[in-house]
Amino acid sequence: MNIKVLTNKQDHSDAYFVRQKVFVEEQQVDVEQEIDEYDSEALHLVVYKGTAPIGAGRFRMVEDYGKAERICVLSSYRKDGVGKLLMDKLEELAAEHEIEKIKLHAQTHAEGFYKKLGYVTVSGEFMDAGIPHVEMVKKLSKKH
Repeated sequence: MNIKVLTNKQDHSDAYFVRQKVFVEEQQVDVEQEIDEYDSEALHLVVYKGTAPIGAGRFRMVEDYGKAERICVLSSYRKDGVGKLLMDKLEELAAEHEIEKIKLHAQTHAEGFYKKLGYVTVSGEFMDAGIPHVEMVKKLSKKH
């Protein structure tokens, strides 16, 4: 597996492919909600197995923290460490930009995954795109 970071000037079709499969087809999120105005300003990450995109996510700055968004992995690769690879790369990018804190809105079924990576739940449950979520944060260490 390898991971690519795409700038806003590059083709995002591989990221959109994975997001379409996971969020729109699997989770029934309206495509109008899934693709939004923040896509153009975000850095997009895509994980490949060979030439096939199997995981994706995006990262952007919001106030004084980094925000991980649209983290997704094709269902057949969810036990292969793809999500951890995405989050490790995202945290590495944040550290390169001297960001000290990352925030994300986790679907409640994925809360345990993020807790294992050191994220802490800081909100009650809320609905986003018809799916229950919680807000989570992680303070990055200086050694990243």
